[in-house]
Amino acid sequence: MPEKKRMGRPTDSPKTTQFSVRFDDETLQILDDYCKRKKCSRPQGVRIAVKKLKEE
Repeated sequence: MPEKKRMGRPTDSPKTTQFSVRFDDETLQILDDYCKRKKCSRPQGVRIAVKKLKEE
């Protein structure tokens, strides 16, 4: 039996874990403003923020 084809682009960093989070209006606005300035998606903005926590 042939192997199933995978959907999407190949990546060096697969995103295998998914979770949801609730934001208040102010926090969501901060995220949206950041993402607009950096031209990135909300999930990418959250990933950037989490990586900045490691720098502290």
